[in-house]
Amino acid sequence: MSASILWSLAPQQSDEWFAIRRGVVTGSIAAVAREKLKNGTPSKACVLKARDLARERVGGKPLGIFTNEAMRLGTSEEPKAREAYEDRTGFMVEEVGFAYTDDGRFGCSVDGIVHIPVPSLRPWLWECKTIVSSDRLFEAVIGGDVSEWIDQCTFNVWLLTAAGIRLYLHVWDLPELSREIVIPRDEAAIEALERDMVEFERMVAANERALLDAMGKASAELPTANDAPWSIEPAKPAAMAAPASTTNQALLLPAF
Repeated sequence: MSASILWSLAPQQSDEWFAIRRGVVTGSIAAVAREKLKNGTPSKACVLKARDLARERVGGKPLGIFTNEAMRLGTSEEPKAREAYEDRTGFMVEEVGFAYTDDGRFGCSVDGIVHIPVPSLRPWLWECKTIVSSDRLFEAVIGGDVSEWIDQCTFNVWLLTAAGIRLYLHVWDLPELSREIVIPRDEAAIEALERDMVEFERMVAANERALLDAMGKASAELPTANDAPWSIEPAKPAAMAAPASTTNQALLLPAF
C-alpha cells in the first residue's frame, strides 16, 4: 500500500500534540519496538508497547502521559539550542512539527530540518538532545556513544526519506561542550529497521483486532502492514536542505 506524509504544527506536549500521536508508531519508541530476546521473540517491553498502542487506537485515549523534569528542561532549552546551533554553524533550522503517514500508523517529531545553501533532493533532519544526565554527558558528549538514539534517528530518516540527521547534543549548563554528530543515511540500517517496524505494526494491528473482537465489533477493515507503509518522494518541506560534506566510510561523524 502507499501513503502520504501529513504534518501537524501543534506545540509539543500540548493536548493536540498528544492526540495526533495517539496509537502512532513513532521514532521515539523505535528502540523498544525492535527489542528482541535471545531466542528472537519480542521482549516484554516490546509486547507491552504494542498492546498500549492498540489500546490507544481502539480506546481513543493516550496512555502513559507524563512529563518529568528532564523533559521539561529539554522543551524549554530547545529554542536556545537551536539559536546556539545556528550561530555556531551558520545553518538555519526550520521547525516542522509532527510528521505522520495518512493512515495514522507511523510518525515522528523531528526537531527541525537543516537548511544548507546547496541543492539536494533529500532533506537533512535536525535532532536536539538536551544533556541532563551526567552519564550521558561523559558517555555521549565526551565519549561519542550515541547508540541510544540511533534507532530513533534511523526511523526519522526512513519515514522522511532524508539524506541523514544532524544530532545536536546540547549541554545546557556547559554550552562549550555542546557538539553535533552527523549521521548520514545508511540504506542497510534503514532496510533492517523497516523490516522490524513492519513486523511491530503487525503486532499492534493484531492487538487491535483482538480488542475489537472482544468488544463484539467488526475488525475486518483494519489495514494489515505487509510491506513498507508508503511509496513517496521525499517529504516536504525539503527544498533548501542539503547534506554536509561526509564520507561513506563512517556512520557517525563529529561535525564540531
